[in-house]
Amino acid sequence: MNRRFVLKSAILATGVAVAAACAPMAEREPDIVDIAASNGNFNTLVAAVTAAGLVDTLKSEGPFTVFAPTDEAFAALPAGTVDNLLLPENKDQLTAILTYHVVPGAVTSDQLAGQRLSVATVNGADVHIDGRNGVKVENANVTTADIIASNGVIHVIDSVLLP
Repeated sequence: MNRRFVLKSAILATGVAVAAACAPMAEREPDIVDIAASNGNFNTLVAAVTAAGLVDTLKSEGPFTVFAPTDEAFAALPAGTVDNLLLPENKDQLTAILTYHVVPGAVTSDQLAGQRLSVATVNGADVHIDGRNGVKVENANVTTADIIASNGVIHVIDSVLLP
């Protein structure tokens, strides 16, 4: 057999194997973190999740329901609050706040419609959800509901929930 043919065949086979191995990654649905990171409205949330060390958790299988405050919601907190929370010495407090925004399981807005509920968060504390006129979580309004991720669902909220 010709050496060039063998070499070209090996290169082609390797390329096909690499393409096949990469195909599932390229086709996989984005998870909660991927969606938040790719959306320009969640830069503060993504920075906070990273600072709290929660990226791997929110990229895991889940499923989770995340009530995701926008950058505007974080900006509405008193001046210096976000900067203070992002300091390494405040990681526990930041983690408590962020996990208060996460509920185990994938809950869509149609499951909340017409109901008033108290739901346990990953933080351990309950949030009060009112689905009678739109959806409210504590005093935050859900402005965009049902962003489906591979590991759960995101509901965009207009203020930061504080436990």
